[in-house]
Amino acid sequence: MSGYTIDIETAKSRLCSELSRAQSTIRVVLEDNAAKVGFAIIMTFIFIGLFGPYLSPHHPIEHTMRSDGSMMRLEAPSSAAPLGTTSFGKDVLSQFLAGARPTIIVGVFGGVGTGVLGFLVGLTSGYFGGRVDKILMRLTDLTFALPFLPMALVVLSFVTPNIWLITAVLVVFLWKMPARVIRSEVMTVKERTFVKSARARGAGHLRTMFLHVAPNVLGIGFLYTAYAFGWSIVGGASLAFLGFGDPTTTSWGRMLEQVFRAGAMRTAWWWVLPPAFGIAGVTTAVFLVGRAFEELVNPDLQTKEK
Repeated sequence: MSGYTIDIETAKSRLCSELSRAQSTIRVVLEDNAAKVGFAIIMTFIFIGLFGPYLSPHHPIEHTMRSDGSMMRLEAPSSAAPLGTTSFGKDVLSQFLAGARPTIIVGVFGGVGTGVLGFLVGLTSGYFGGRVDKILMRLTDLTFALPFLPMALVVLSFVTPNIWLITAVLVVFLWKMPARVIRSEVMTVKERTFVKSARARGAGHLRTMFLHVAPNVLGIGFLYTAYAFGWSIVGGASLAFLGFGDPTTTSWGRMLEQVFRAGAMRTAWWWVLPPAFGIAGVTTAVFLVGRAFEELVNPDLQTKEK
């Protein structure tokens, strides 16, 4: 019992140390100017996602009318419609604000799901090795071999797409990259002295894996979870653009699909640019924050840049 008590106290101390280091890492990342800009964009995006529907001047799926009662179809920005209207007479600004929420749901849950699944697969594969490693890595190789868009379209062709099903499809196809990286890190960490000492004191595999090995690779896990946030947004928008988005919601990808179907991609710039800039802005912001964080996780990058 005393051995387990010491083991638990050591693990708690190491976990607290990792959490403290994570807090200091966040402070250092936010000192990077590019990361500050990215973080501000992400916070703005989250704010729009939470409160956008309440800030919309019009209903996103209702027609925008002039004062004389006529419908405003495919009109450039004006005081009545700051970002113009669609060919269906809908307000682009209202659609943009309302479309942020489905986009953020796909990004957050797709990113977290991808990060968690990839982390668990990589942790298990790297720690146990042997047959477990072979099975999980062959599964990972299979996922790498299957192209995302064609396979996702096949899956969504047999069901009615909704935002949660689309998120699940994204997680199933995106977990492979973090799994590979986490596995390689775990294979290094598990050979360190403190891990072998924990096993020598009688700690079980699960205890050793989650209390001693996992905290030392959390940084990489957080990094790829952040990147998966951007991957999920782009993946969800791509599916929506191809007509496989949630038909019951307004999203930025679906806005691009509608302008493409209307044949107004080259003429109605006010309809194209808001969702396009929204998707590009958020993914770029995630990259800027992730890049600053990656320099701390991988010191070799700092050395090369210097």
